[in-house]
Amino acid sequence: MKVFGEKTIWFVTGSQHLYGKKVLQQVAENSRAIAAGLTKSRLISAEIQAKGVVTTPEEILKVCRKASSDANCVGVILWMHTFSPAKMWIAGLQALDKPWMHLHTQFGAELPWSGIDMHYMNLNQSAHGDREFGHIGTRLRIDRKVVVGHWQSEKVQSLTDDWIRAAMGWDEARHLRVARFGDNMRQVAVTEGDKVSAQIQFGYEVHAYGLGDLAAVCAEVNDADIKAQLRRYRKDYVIADTLLQDPQQKEMLTNEARLELGMERFLEAKGCKAFTNCFENLTGLSGLPGLATQRLMSKGYGYGGEGDWKTSAMNRIVKVMSRGRPGGTSFMEDYTYHFASTDQVLGAHMLEVCPSIAAERPRVEVHRHTIGIKKDIARLIFSGATGPALNISTIDLGNRFRIIVNEVDTVAPPEDMPNLPVAKALWQPRPNLEIAGAAWIHAGGAHHSVYTQGVTTEQISDFAEIAGVELVVIGADTTIAGFKKELRHNAVYYHLNRGL
Repeated sequence: MKVFGEKTIWFVTGSQHLYGKKVLQQVAENSRAIAAGLTKSRLISAEIQAKGVVTTPEEILKVCRKASSDANCVGVILWMHTFSPAKMWIAGLQALDKPWMHLHTQFGAELPWSGIDMHYMNLNQSAHGDREFGHIGTRLRIDRKVVVGHWQSEKVQSLTDDWIRAAMGWDEARHLRVARFGDNMRQVAVTEGDKVSAQIQFGYEVHAYGLGDLAAVCAEVNDADIKAQLRRYRKDYVIADTLLQDPQQKEMLTNEARLELGMERFLEAKGCKAFTNCFENLTGLSGLPGLATQRLMSKGYGYGGEGDWKTSAMNRIVKVMSRGRPGGTSFMEDYTYHFASTDQVLGAHMLEVCPSIAAERPRVEVHRHTIGIKKDIARLIFSGATGPALNISTIDLGNRFRIIVNEVDTVAPPEDMPNLPVAKALWQPRPNLEIAGAAWIHAGGAHHSVYTQGVTTEQISDFAEIAGVELVVIGADTTIAGFKKELRHNAVYYHLNRGL
């Protein structure tokens, strides 16, 4: 089974009755072969199901309505094997509420030079059939991904999977619930936002729950479950014998086990796959969850610190998009700078960095936490794995949302940091800190982000397009002048787009 399980992508082929029954039979056979071939590819992460050939407006509308109502259908790939008059597609595309991708390909890769005849030409007309179809997508002002090339090429398959993963992220967003334990950190601007607008734009729901309700569930966790959880900790992480032999430190570890089990039970009961908390709102809890939050993130839950529900939701969405791929995803914060021959950023947070990004087996330590609550808290400590990564920030501009991406390169710290009791990652922003930092600030990016090595810029771009959200990318070719011009142009476009 593919990594996305029962979630599928439909493959629908357009044609018409002009060419006769035999041609349509061959079109259907070729379409099934393409869907099966793509599904078989190691580069494709979901099953692609052939849903037949449509040749009339009625057939097109019917299959689009079926796709829209099928809970397991996450998106649709459309391809015109022959010429398919595009007015036939208007009602269907208007009724389709799942994202769709236009695959501009043909069944055979090379022309049979000596044997080519008009039968071959009539059968393999995607070169202009897809252009006719592309016109109606543009005329209807539908944003969609267009992938061009032979369906058996790795590049086409890779680009197709980029879109599939974005569609999976969109499907998750449309069904996601975020739990807020406590409110936003007081006086902070960027963690605020319009939850109704977010639900309209992305689909996810944000619900507040009382800390007392969560504390009651945590209190019900029994000793047997806690002991089993401690055994898991010893198996998964490096834990010094001195910690387990010290009664006070072991009690702090036990406290994290209770919090983790309690929070997970609460989230599952409420149908939530993402959550927030805040060190300023902990009444009834035994402390700010450290190891517990890190563990939940490693299981796939989204998280945002200090009530940051937008980052929590995006964290979960990216974790879904990256399923089955190497590289982790974590809540993150640009914490402090290293100005030197190459400027660098040390990313971290008070406690909550996901071990999925770790370069080595994390170790559990107990240290004093002094922000919001003064208490010893167990947490995982590690450095992030090296390699390319993204920092992603979703912000509410008041009249719309913007997704900001900075491409970065994570590096190994030049020295150990024995006195820093938190997980961290050290990276070099592209093109450099001078430009990346200024561009991030001009764009209004948050101090929190989703840090990931599991998805690509292309995939986030596909997701933003499906969501209808502005995306700006800070990368190797970014200049401040060009970036500011892009922001100004985007402001005009998104303002006019809402009124046209």
